[in-house]
Amino acid sequence: MRIVMDTDTAGDDVVALLMALLTPGVEVLGVTVNCGNVDFDQQVENALKTIEAAGLAGKVPVFPGARRPLLREWVSADYVHGRDGMGESYFEPVRQRPKTRHAVEFLLEVSRRYPGELTLIGQAPLTNLALAVRQDPDFPARVKALYVMGGTNNAVGNVYPLSEYNFFVDPEAARIVVHAGFNLRIVPWDVCLKDGVVTRADLDRIRELDTPLGRFFLATQRKVWAFNRKRAGIDGTTHPDALTVAAALEETIWQEGFSAFVDIETHGALTRGASVVDTVGAFGRAPNASVCTRAAGERFREALFAMLATGNTHLSLGARDWTQDPVYGPPAGP
Repeated sequence: MRIVMDTDTAGDDVVALLMALLTPGVEVLGVTVNCGNVDFDQQVENALKTIEAAGLAGKVPVFPGARRPLLREWVSADYVHGRDGMGESYFEPVRQRPKTRHAVEFLLEVSRRYPGELTLIGQAPLTNLALAVRQDPDFPARVKALYVMGGTNNAVGNVYPLSEYNFFVDPEAARIVVHAGFNLRIVPWDVCLKDGVVTRADLDRIRELDTPLGRFFLATQRKVWAFNRKRAGIDGTTHPDALTVAAALEETIWQEGFSAFVDIETHGALTRGASVVDTVGAFGRAPNASVCTRAAGERFREALFAMLATGNTHLSLGARDWTQDPVYGPPAGP
């Protein structure tokens, strides 16, 4: 299976990238970086660090892409993931450097190199993919499948009441992509809340693994855990991106879903980036996406535990004594 990951590398994006990199039989051809969670250059460094954590330093190229949304001002999510996007771990820089080639150029080239074979994972605002569509309208036809973590199925969002972050940051890009003709499969935020939460008991299990990759996971998720407890009433970490990758890699993870016409709100003052899923045929439009409604959460978590139990046994987290880090106890805050 050939994959390209389009990411705004922070928090759960790190976990999703690890899952793709460490799954046997999966070839990650490249990682493209899009504006999103934290400072753009920091996201690039986070992608490079994650590749190193997987034991693949220098073997998977990273291509910087869109540094800002198409029309909007960039909106950060560092209040969720920490200023460095890695739980404020401030890892030492890695030796691998990003490519000078733009992400959009790489996306178009790799789709021509592997027509009908390429699976794309969109786990960031969709600016890179929208720009690729604008440059080459035949791009979607060359892509086997596009899995997108974004939006909700007419449900509660995580930025505005009806808006999920990825679509909120660049709603114009999201609208271009959903209408572009991809074989589009959407895993929305509401499915994550049902099936993509790693609970305190799960985190204790990861801590007990005491593996380098398990410690890396806990460090990068520390701020998300604290944020979830304080703001969302969830005593655990949320993994929409990793759940989306899992569904792309193993079709049985996607348990239930339906085809529907999906559109993105770009004008509403209170609904910016909301995904409108026409479940009743109100618009009389043909379906343009498959929308996941249920995922195999237990199988997803078991796959995560298995990855963290093995992974890269030579991972270096720098000079800090991670065995004394407060991530191994309850996070700070109420």
